[in-house]
Amino acid sequence: MSKPSLPQGTRDFNAATVQKRQYIFQTIRGVFELYGFQPLETPAMENLETLMGKYGEEGDKLIFKILNNGLDNPQKRAQIDEGFAKVVEGKNSSSITERALRYDLTIPFARYVAMNHGQLTYPFKRYQIQPVWRADRPQKGRYREFYQCDADVVGSESLLNEVDLLAIYVTAFKKLQLPVEIKINNRKILLGLAQVCGGEEKLIDLTIAIDKLDKIGWEKVKEELNNKDFSLAQQEVVERYLNITGTNTEKINALAILLGDNENGRKGMEELNYVLDYYVSTGMHENLVADFTLARGLNYYTGLIFEVKALDAQMGSIGGGGRYNDLTSLFGVPNIPGVGISFGVDRIYDVLEEKNLFPASVEQSTQVLFFNLGEAEAKVAYAQMGMLRDKKIACEMYPEKSKFDKQFKYAEKKGIPNIVIIGTDEVANKKCTIKHLATGKQTTVSFDELVNFQF
Repeated sequence: MSKPSLPQGTRDFNAATVQKRQYIFQTIRGVFELYGFQPLETPAMENLETLMGKYGEEGDKLIFKILNNGLDNPQKRAQIDEGFAKVVEGKNSSSITERALRYDLTIPFARYVAMNHGQLTYPFKRYQIQPVWRADRPQKGRYREFYQCDADVVGSESLLNEVDLLAIYVTAFKKLQLPVEIKINNRKILLGLAQVCGGEEKLIDLTIAIDKLDKIGWEKVKEELNNKDFSLAQQEVVERYLNITGTNTEKINALAILLGDNENGRKGMEELNYVLDYYVSTGMHENLVADFTLARGLNYYTGLIFEVKALDAQMGSIGGGGRYNDLTSLFGVPNIPGVGISFGVDRIYDVLEEKNLFPASVEQSTQVLFFNLGEAEAKVAYAQMGMLRDKKIACEMYPEKSKFDKQFKYAEKKGIPNIVIIGTDEVANKKCTIKHLATGKQTTVSFDELVNFQF
């Protein structure tokens, strides 16, 4: 029998890891709700047609398709088995899969809005924290199964939604004590650049090339632009665009000169200024950086776009989002504007771990261990333990009567800070001994006093 193993790109999580992940989830969830967002959950699987064609050609290749199975009809099941055999042989058969695991939370959310648009109260503000799956090549910070935390607003074109979503980022990462830089750009600015460089039809080629700048450098980007028929003069404009530096205000002023009177560029800069101006009085503007190299390859963004990077950490983006005004039209429901952000929880976890930013209390679940000193004593102790649990104090009892040393070691290995001892004498006197392991301090209290003891 072969050794048990995990599918590549997936992980088991022990108690300490789960507690740290829950700390992240609870922190972000609390911020979402602080800003008036309500929870939503969608199925792990979607109909294949819901997902395919929504993420571009490369994204479609990363969708995990689900084999049809469990059908009651023997004839249909035989056809599926035959189709699967063809796929194994390298022959495609669309008859064997009709569903797929969700690739992200945005498209399922758009599908939900399209199906329920007549019953929703607009603007509709939802957050969603669920796993997604991608058939990507596993590496550090990139897994085939991972969680996303999304917040979206649909049914409103107001830029105050962007202001709120960026504030959610700032607030959440401040609570996590993780210093970040939030890059912000506008697809209208990129569209304006494309128009200045020859036409709107060049937008996709341009954004794909710019999006690779950090990975391949300007010379390779220039080669790619050259292969896409950008003239030398147009490449020079792109280079000047990518070399814009300074404060946010200085960058926008330089961009205004470069793009001239281009209408889309002007509108994009106005929206950028609107959002940035909101944060000057709050101090949040220090986290926001106008970055015109930010392109984000997803084709559905139409306005402001965001990306979050952790400072002084070897990690890619840990969050991103933007405005996608016509996403629900993919499902036959046009004219519902939307904007959203996503937190990359697994990457956030890795950065917090790398920088040792998890609070020590996160891994501490059980606060009190009651020693087991015999059947009669255990029954009395169990009653006292129940009263502590009613007070929301997490506690447990060692399951067997054992030597003190063994029970102490159990508490130490689990990081339980307090011991309660109720032996024969304690039962007779209706008292107990409390020991704090870190200091060795012992306190004797009555059963009546135990329930209000400050552990």
